[in-house]
Amino acid sequence: MPSSGERSVEGVRFFSFGEQTLHYFDRPHGGTPCRVPIVGPAAWYGSSMVGRDEWRMRLSAAHIAELEKALASARATGKATADLTAADFPLSTLAGEIATWRDELQHGRGFQLVRGVPVERWGDEAAGVFFWCFGLHLGRPGAQNPQGDLLGHVTDTGDAASDPYVRRYRTPADIAYHCDAADIVGLLCLRPAQRGGASRIVSSVTVYNELLRRHPDLVPRLYEPFHLDVRNDDSSGTLRHVPIPPCRFDAGKLRTFYHSDYFRSAVRHDDVPPLSATEQALLDTYESIAAEPTLRLDMALEPGDIQLLSNHTILHARTEYEDEAEVARKRHLLRLWLSITV
Repeated sequence: MPSSGERSVEGVRFFSFGEQTLHYFDRPHGGTPCRVPIVGPAAWYGSSMVGRDEWRMRLSAAHIAELEKALASARATGKATADLTAADFPLSTLAGEIATWRDELQHGRGFQLVRGVPVERWGDEAAGVFFWCFGLHLGRPGAQNPQGDLLGHVTDTGDAASDPYVRRYRTPADIAYHCDAADIVGLLCLRPAQRGGASRIVSSVTVYNELLRRHPDLVPRLYEPFHLDVRNDDSSGTLRHVPIPPCRFDAGKLRTFYHSDYFRSAVRHDDVPPLSATEQALLDTYESIAAEPTLRLDMALEPGDIQLLSNHTILHARTEYEDEAEVARKRHLLRLWLSITV
């Protein structure tokens, strides 16, 4: 599995976990909360997206042929996956499509679904090489944990879902709404679950607008820091929680980081006070709004589907699932965390 660290590879320096986190949280803020509804393509409702096709794109036979040619070129270099660069995976037609998707993630609705990658024909190893190189055309990879893993594997590892501090993607349990500490998160489905495991997304801009409409008194608290539990992810044991304001607003754009489970569990530390009544009401109300059927959008990812999400304007979650008994047929997704840099 590729890992990061501090090295440079042919001029491309991967972000370490800390570097990527600092880049992601460098969000501009004008100093005052937004007190009017935010309009624009990022403020969508799930009920209006269900029957629309602009967020779904199926690769054509020509696209797949281009990908297979690029994959052969990359593998012919003999490099390890983590050493491959975008130049090793040349794209002509799809480079323009990827640029369009990047713009949509940054300035549009904040999500894109790409279908038809022939992962079943390619096999897991080749699919991993492809997804890594695909990500290099979209942004800069970053580590997904302090251990430096760059290409994540989302599958049931047997960890106990009852452990309140385990990373829940390693279990078949449901996952609450959250954002990851990277500009973009990408998932490539290799195999779905036997039952369940739907990806659930919601516009954090729309949730904000609805909170503003229903409970304007709670909105200012979104601009003040919550303690974010690091959930034992700091190997030194010295960093237990960090202060993070969920919302930043500047130049008409709202950027949101939300992770209720980690906001709530931070109170386990002796130096973190219990949540106030206002804070508890805010978290409960925010999540209740996000869970409403008219706001959320569910996706059942199939083999070969790529889901791309902005962690600034989208919250994502997952429903619980039941897996196949055979190990080779268990639910398995590949994950990339990517930063948009200039």
